[in-house]
Formats: sequence, structure tokens, C-alpha cells
Amino acid sequence: MKYYTTPDDVSWTEVAPGNRRAVLSTRPELMLVAFSFDEGAVGALHSHPHTQVSYIAEGTFDVTIDGVTNRLGQGSSFIVAPNLVHGVVARSKGLLIDTFTPCREDFL
Repeated sequence: MKYYTTPDDVSWTEVAPGNRRAVLSTRPELMLVAFSFDEGAVGALHSHPHTQVSYIAEGTFDVTIDGVTNRLGQGSSFIVAPNLVHGVVARSKGLLIDTFTPCREDFL
């Protein structure tokens, strides 16, 4: 079992233009993932059976959850219940730190 992750351990994957992700830590029941966005980049609307909690570490995002959009900035957070349609648009360069339960196997 791996208990620690350092920046040297992290591998970034391009998700969409201007949007990259890095799995930071994971166990079967929980996962921590960083998403980096260039200004204007989109995290497309989607849904999944996982509960998601996101922390905005940097930047400003328009966050849509279940058809409602709010503009949130650094230090804000949001939660997404399983199977709700959600997505983001980066209004400035930004970084989201997301947790998922259970683990997103599709990210591994």
C-alpha cells in the first residue's frame, strides 16, 4: 500500500484542451485527484455513480450541478451527489482538488 505521494510521483493526463488531471492518492473506497484548467477550458457536463467533493484551490469557475450554475472562486467547494449531471468552465486559470467515493476506476 502506498501512503504518500510527492510531486515527483504525479503523472498528468490531458482530459480535453486546456484540462489535465493527476491522480494524487487512491484506495478502493476513496480517491483524490487534481484537475488543472487553462482559462476558458471546459470540464464537460457528465455524470457518474460516485459522490464527488471539489475544492477550488486556484481560479474562478462556473460550476453547473443539476442544471444550476454558480460562479465560485478560490477557497470555495461543492459537492455532487451520484448520477447528477455536472461540469465546469474555467473563467481564469485554475486548479480543482476533487475527491471521489468510491474510487474512479476509469481514472486508473
